[in-house]
Amino acid sequence: MNIEQARFNMIEQQIRPWDVLDKGVLGLLAVVRREDFVPAAHRALAFVDTEVPLPEGENMLPPRVEARMLQDLQVQRHERVLEIGAGSGFMAALLGHRAQSVISLEVKPALAKLATENLRRSGAANVSVVQADGVHGYAAEGPFDAIMMSGSVSKVPEELLKQLKPGGRLVAIEGDEPVMSAVRYTANADGTWSRVSLFDLDATRLLGFPEPARFHF
Repeated sequence: MNIEQARFNMIEQQIRPWDVLDKGVLGLLAVVRREDFVPAAHRALAFVDTEVPLPEGENMLPPRVEARMLQDLQVQRHERVLEIGAGSGFMAALLGHRAQSVISLEVKPALAKLATENLRRSGAANVSVVQADGVHGYAAEGPFDAIMMSGSVSKVPEELLKQLKPGGRLVAIEGDEPVMSAVRYTANADGTWSRVSLFDLDATRLLGFPEPARFHF
């Protein structure tokens, strides 16, 4: 496989057509080596439009979804970012290129170790991975300018929204199968939040977040 041609095709055939037009985001995807964050057994899927399996039953989001969420979070160079769900560390690496600093929470020890090692090899010095349950965020280091939730939840907890600075943004995938949407919350100065629906998709759940009650016959 021609790696650079595959990367180019990923950007031009999957990502750009999905309304990812931010030149900074497109440039990052050309230089941050996604294949280095994919487990060796699935390296052939690094540039494919699909979720990529990770250890312990988790998955990387498809490239176009990662790119669109990164674009919609609108991270600036002076900002501090919290990520919920480190996975393999790829999204944290992308965020690290755009932010002042990134803290990425990962509840599963094997994934926290994998993400830490991948980020170290990539030279992401301003990104740290913390093995912790992301349900409650990381108030001790907050508030944050931006929060990225790298997976889906039924509903974004208010506890996380309260860890945003005024003007801060949180991007997540919210809802229940078969209807989920990527959303962006923005913290208002009066302590409320504005919510915008960005696009529809289906995605793997983040662990530990509350699920709606299911009706049983």
